[in-house]
Amino acid sequence: MKNSAFTRRHFLKTGVAASALGFPMIASSRVLGGPDAPSNKLNIAGIGVGNQGRSNMMGCKGENIVALCDVDHKFAAGAFEDHPSAKRYKDYRVMFDEMKDIDAVVIATPDHTHASIAMAAMKQGIHVFCQKPLTHDISEARILAAAAKKYDVVSQMGIQGHAQEGIRLITEWINDGAIGEIREVDAWCSLMYSPPGHAYWSSILQDRPKEGQALPAGLDWDSWIGPAAMRPFHRCYHPSTWRCWWDFGCGMMGDRGAHTLDPVFSALKLGYPDSIEGSDIVGGNAEVHPDKAKVVFKFPAREGFPPLTINWYEGQEPPRPKELEEGRSLPSGGGTLFKGDKGIIRAGVYGNSPRLIPETAMKAYKRPEKTLPRIKGGIIPDWINAIKEGRAACADFSYSGPLTELALLGNLGKRFPGHELKWDGKAMKVTNHDEANAWVKRPRRKGWEI
Repeated sequence: MKNSAFTRRHFLKTGVAASALGFPMIASSRVLGGPDAPSNKLNIAGIGVGNQGRSNMMGCKGENIVALCDVDHKFAAGAFEDHPSAKRYKDYRVMFDEMKDIDAVVIATPDHTHASIAMAAMKQGIHVFCQKPLTHDISEARILAAAAKKYDVVSQMGIQGHAQEGIRLITEWINDGAIGEIREVDAWCSLMYSPPGHAYWSSILQDRPKEGQALPAGLDWDSWIGPAAMRPFHRCYHPSTWRCWWDFGCGMMGDRGAHTLDPVFSALKLGYPDSIEGSDIVGGNAEVHPDKAKVVFKFPAREGFPPLTINWYEGQEPPRPKELEEGRSLPSGGGTLFKGDKGIIRAGVYGNSPRLIPETAMKAYKRPEKTLPRIKGGIIPDWINAIKEGRAACADFSYSGPLTELALLGNLGKRFPGHELKWDGKAMKVTNHDEANAWVKRPRRKGWEI
């Protein structure tokens, strides 16, 4: 039996079902292709491999890297050199049409193209790893979460902290009552896109350039623009500086908020907030995200948890807690403060290095036994192992879709500061400010519908 899309994917899907029932996954090399232990090798493609995607593909190097796709082959040259035998493409649609033996795909393109690519893959039964934030707007997150379930694929979002130790320790300590009832959390990212932050161009351009620049040789600009409204090429968008632009990126809320809010969302069993309100906006406009902002999320009581307020500080740190000893600083770059009625847990960006503060409280605390399962290897190995073992990955779209929604609601608050936006999560609608709903589901350019 020759290797084919049907034989490989049929085995992987039936193998998933069999594994779930306790039967081992065993297949011959003629089914899965490849000379070695075939059930241990997946055919993986990468889409968007010029920067973060290159690193992601190195995380898959134990598998068969069969194809690499990037709209800018010059920018992606390093990844092509890493995997010289992989077929090269500029258009993922052409790749999917031509290659029928792809089992799984890693997506690390700009935020605004995630949903289109992930949906195209899942419709073909291809397992999907997608970098954070999962999508560019809230409606896309709902659609992808439903599609992963419908097409029965193993999905994962690239939030590495969700596979690490810190998020589990935080959850176990909270469940143990280490800091009592938690009614408030401060979360922050002190980085900015203007100096001393990431994107040089956003510091000198606070509006859309009126004229474009010469298109770099070999760049497929139409595919890069994807579902967004067309505009001329300019170096302020590509490479690497797209994240600060509303039309392409989700700003620092999507960049770091997806990481930093992860342990809060998970440990405190959050669902939909009741309201979101942005304030203290510094910089930014209709084209680019602000440099600084504050967003307040309010959540109702959940089973076992009281009502909660999350204060998100962007481009700045939160007020310093009085419990933090002199000479000790808040985590660099960002983090969280879980404020309970019996104490505070301080953690870094990914939930890493959690500590009770002051340090005397940490030293006095008798840690509970570890009860949550630990992840071996990290976020990408967990996804690969989940495909082979017939289980859900730790940050699959059923979890990371709602988490992404929370970050994108934060952007909604920044977009309409001074309004406490009432959120009906089930209806996916702002109930008291109609203009905001235009940002819940953004228009898509013809031919890029999902």
